Formats: sequence, C-alpha cells, structure tokens
Amino acid sequence: MSEGTTLENHLAAWASRDLRRSQVAVTLIAVADACRKISELVGAGPLAGSLGAIRGSHGVGDDQKELDLLANHILLQALRKAPVAAVASEELDEAVPLEPGAPLLVAIDPLDGSSNIDANVSIGTIFSILPAPDGGDALGSRAFLQPGDRQLAAGYAIYGPQTALALTAGHGTHIFTMDRLTGDFRLTAARVRVPRKTREFAINASNRRHWDDPIRIYVDDCLKGTDGPRGEDFNMRWIASMVAEAHRVISRGGIYLYPGDLRDGYTQGRLRLVYEANPVAWLIEQAEGAASTGLMRILDITPESIHQRVPLIFGSRDEVDRVCRYHRDPYPLGERSPLFGHRGLFRS
Repeated sequence: MSEGTTLENHLAAWASRDLRRSQVAVTLIAVADACRKISELVGAGPLAGSLGAIRGSHGVGDDQKELDLLANHILLQALRKAPVAAVASEELDEAVPLEPGAPLLVAIDPLDGSSNIDANVSIGTIFSILPAPDGGDALGSRAFLQPGDRQLAAGYAIYGPQTALALTAGHGTHIFTMDRLTGDFRLTAARVRVPRKTREFAINASNRRHWDDPIRIYVDDCLKGTDGPRGEDFNMRWIASMVAEAHRVISRGGIYLYPGDLRDGYTQGRLRLVYEANPVAWLIEQAEGAASTGLMRILDITPESIHQRVPLIFGSRDEVDRVCRYHRDPYPLGERSPLFGHRGLFRS
C-alpha cells in the first residue's frame, strides 16, 4: 500500500478473502474510531472538563484519572460493534463480556501516561487483539492469559502534536497519521525499522538508588560517555508516557527501560504485561527491535493474571541485547567486582 492510503483501505486489502483477518480488521477500525473521539477530548484539554482529576487508584503511584474512565467508556462502546467476546482493561478489575461466541478478545490500556494529562504532554491508548478460546471460559479473565506471541494485532494511538496510530498484524509495523480535517487515519510510514544501534536511552534516573546492579551498571556506562567503556556519549530521555517513549524509539531508535527495583510494589516492574508490554513488544519486534525483561523475551511469557506487572526493556536490538548480557553477568570488568559493588561487602 502507498503512503496516503486510509486505514480502512489498507485493512481491506490486507483482509481480502480471509475471515479471521476480516474480523480483526473490523475490530481495528472500531478501535481507531474510539481513538478519534479520545483525540478530540485530549485536544480540548480543560475545555472538556477536569480530565486530570483523580477518580480512583490502582495502587501506590497509580492514580485513576477522569480521562482514564472516559477513554475506557469510549473504547468499550466502540468495541460492542466488533466481533469481540470480551475486553480486559487497566480500568476494570475483571474482563467484561461483550458478545458470547465472538472470535476475538481485546485488551486495552485506555489512556497511557495519564500523569501528564494536565501538562499537555503526549499520551496514548494501547491495545492488543487475541483469539478467543473455543468454548469454556471464553468470556472470563482467564481467556486473556495467553503469551504475547499469540496476538493477532496490536498497536497504540498517540495523542500529541499529531494523532498517530502505530499498528502491526504480524506483517511489519505501520504508522497512520490522523488527518484533522477529515478524521481519516492515513498511512505515513510503512514497515518502519528501529535502528539496531543507538546512543539514546530512556529511564527514570531518580530511582537509581533502587536499581539492581545490571541496570545501574548499564546506565552508569552510558553516562560515562567517551571516558567510559562505551567510548561514546549518550543522551538520556524520560517523558513518563510509555506510548510517547515507544513512538520516539520507533521513529528514530533508542532504548526504553522500566525495570523492577527494590521499592515496595516495584519488584516485578510496574507495566502491565497483557495490555502494555505485550502489544508494545510486538510492535517493536515487528520493526526489527527487541523487547525483554532483561532475562527473557516479553512475548514468551505466559501471564498469570490480566493485571500482571513485568519489567520492560525495549528498543534498538543491539542495546537491548547488551542490557540482557549485563543481567547474565553484571561484572564483566575487573573494576566492577562484587567486592566493591553497589551492594558489595564494602558498601552499606
């Protein structure tokens, strides 16, 4: 498909004469319709009301905002028109049944980066489409406990200076940009590729004192620049919106790190496997990047619950591979001996 093609035409060509693809295409169009409406709300900002007002909590450091709830409602209403058996959402304790016997499941983070709502920083929606099991618990939360490599389609919408939709159905990662005059999503980048190498990393450095050695050593090596073992200078970024970070990585390369750490509630990471890590990991892999916990590939993990948290590292393949090597052996150089390490015998 050529640049400028609408999302609907792109999906129609992809789904031609294939029932499962047609079902996925209908569902993707429903998601895109919801994202248009969410984009309008985000664009209105305070004119649409107190979108950043706290309405609840998912735990420490995880407030539920007004726009989270509005986006969740918009997506659920849109997906009722698609062949979707059930929806799992960050905003709901359990999966919600929609159409018994329908062939698909959809997992969503309706509004990623909601801490940035009032700051006018890019935020987004993340989604994953999975096959619904035949019979049994097809409508319950257990149906979503599938490894990420079983996804049928995945993507995110980013609401920023542009509203864009990043999408994969297993044949590369494509970017569609919303035409604000017509509302159409038009193809603006086909089969994007994340560069293998990078000199840019994204992590919340304020948590350094809580990191395990592999992450601390990796970041320290980057910060030492030309004077350190990397022999080159790096730039650090942190937006606190994973969709914005992922879009930057897809656009120009880089690595994003949200590891587990020593704080209460953070040992298993903070990002949700089913509807955050899995869809972004597949998008990145389809763009020739990599995604890992530091110890294993994200898409190989079988979830234990729909809200399971996981450490997430994704981006340029060579850099992700390096972080994974640091996890296997965090002391490759003599001066990094555990004897003098961050939590070694001579440090308290």
